[in-house]
Amino acid sequence: MVDVTTSIVIRRPLQAVAGYTMDPLNAPAWYRNIGSVRRLDEGEFGVGARTAFEARFLGRDLSYTYEVKELVPGQLLVMSTAQGPFPMRTSYRFEAVDSSSTRVLLRNDGQPSGFSKLVAPLMAPMMRRANTADLRALKSILEAS
Repeated sequence: MVDVTTSIVIRRPLQAVAGYTMDPLNAPAWYRNIGSVRRLDEGEFGVGARTAFEARFLGRDLSYTYEVKELVPGQLLVMSTAQGPFPMRTSYRFEAVDSSSTRVLLRNDGQPSGFSKLVAPLMAPMMRRANTADLRALKSILEAS
């Protein structure tokens, strides 16, 4: 099992931070390893919505589809994928620190299989570094706007 949680405080109001972060189409702007994202469903983004991601991690190209499992606007987004060698769940939680700052908690957890199972002990620290860098990029984008 791999379970990594990272967090950062962004000097922007909760609704602005959550609104931007919870839109998966914004992911390529702040996730270093994500090359492209596209919605697979029409209509509102909500529970059951599916989004296709193209990414690169550990030197490998990855294509996977996330499905929204939980969505509480402004508070929580949980997406998961059952595809590939590393089925994973990604959770975003948002907490107001005060009226102008928001804490973002990013959690990735999953049960690797196949080759990924062999490198699982190395994955957690690599994911933590990548997630920390991605949250810093998110902070930079949101605090600049």
